[in-house]
Amino acid sequence: MFEGRRKRVLIVEDEAMISMLIEDMVLDFGCEIVGPAARLDHALTLALQADIDIGILDINVDGSVVFPVADVLRFRGIPFIFSTGYDFRSLPERFRDSPTLSKPFSYDNFADTLRRALASASDPSEVV
Repeated sequence: MFEGRRKRVLIVEDEAMISMLIEDMVLDFGCEIVGPAARLDHALTLALQADIDIGILDINVDGSVVFPVADVLRFRGIPFIFSTGYDFRSLPERFRDSPTLSKPFSYDNFADTLRRALASASDPSEVV
């Protein structure tokens, strides 16, 4: 799906079945998995230290909001996609322009959102 070296995708998701589904899709696209992280502290450690190309972040992780992880990724210049079963309009103002997948999402919707997020991060004028 993506050209060049394999993209490294941070997965932050606390529900095992959803995490496995996302992992399968990420692997189908020829990407590598970072994590997955099911707790905020683990996700923050990975966000700070791991080699990551993009993050897939469940908004509510084990009872905590994932926004500190998103802040770290944004500071590092790493794109991310929120994944949520909640109303995405409740995102803090600083994240309202972030790509968001509403659960449940389809394989095609996931692929399209991932492709667009990676393309816009590498060249904001070119969205594939």
